[in-house]
Amino acid sequence: MLRYLTAGESHGPGLTAIIEGMPAGLRINKAEINRELARRQSGYGRGERMQIEHDTVQITSGLRMGLTLGSPITMIIENKDWKNWKNEPPITNPRPGHADLAGIMKYNHMDIRNILERSSARETAARVAVGAIAKKLLSKFGIEIISSVCEIGGVNESEKLMREKIDQARKNGDSLGGIFEITAKDVPAGLGSHVHWDRKLDGRLAQCLMSIQGIKGVEIGLGFAASRKSGSKVHDEIIYDYNFRRKTNNAGGIEGGISNGEDIVIRGAMKPIPTIKKALNSIDIITKKPVKAKVERSDVCAVHAASVVGEAVVAFEIANAMCEKFGGDSIKEIKRNYNSYIRMVRMI
Repeated sequence: MLRYLTAGESHGPGLTAIIEGMPAGLRINKAEINRELARRQSGYGRGERMQIEHDTVQITSGLRMGLTLGSPITMIIENKDWKNWKNEPPITNPRPGHADLAGIMKYNHMDIRNILERSSARETAARVAVGAIAKKLLSKFGIEIISSVCEIGGVNESEKLMREKIDQARKNGDSLGGIFEITAKDVPAGLGSHVHWDRKLDGRLAQCLMSIQGIKGVEIGLGFAASRKSGSKVHDEIIYDYNFRRKTNNAGGIEGGISNGEDIVIRGAMKPIPTIKKALNSIDIITKKPVKAKVERSDVCAVHAASVVGEAVVAFEIANAMCEKFGGDSIKEIKRNYNSYIRMVRMI
């Protein structure tokens, strides 16, 4: 199985990611990872920090001559803004909607910076680097992960109107959330399982999207809309055309916790960013008196960035499911197992 850890704070020296279980023989190009990191930093509504950080990755283990060895892969992304923030004074006025207050209660801190530095979405840069390697693995099997922004602040008519909505929020010192969609194309049937709760692919995908900072809702396929329709209007009729297929894809590519061969479609709903210039009311944790919440440098809207992070975490989860299903220690072994399985499925 694949797994990864990330470490590092928003304004610490840098972010680190370690991937364990990546099979040997996969060619990795740092330029491809850096391209994904640049995508995460783009998008209308991003803040000033994107003009400071130009993320690039260093790979310090797990590769030799550009090929994975089968040993853990370590990646480091430096924070260029570290020196400007390492002597910042304590923060005692928590932001509503952030991890600030709950975090200091849990870890017995009196400086909110001890919480906000790690809870910041800056951590997702490390996850995008991890996802870039997962995408490379999936590409060996013809699987592609793409994303799109569906809605910003309740607006979904056009990109022009979404930008105008963001401009208005910036002018008002406010922030906006929205909805993005991830599509995994050409995923084979049979990933995941119906037999145990923690092996269901839809459950695992929902969890990975919910783990992204700011995500408050996830739906697969029709999602919540399915609850408002009758069964005859929801369930995808089965047809046969050299392979089993569905006439529609309301299930979003997953039935019974198992991929069914159709595109996997999953959406995430992102709340507005809790750091806003029009600061909300709060309480100072030392004096217990009313104050305005801390205003940190932040984005107005980061839904586009969240969609790129969504691609990364979904790619990793599907790559993990592929390795579980077609297990092996090298790309050649996994491809051999995969090809054998595909031949078997086509004979059914």
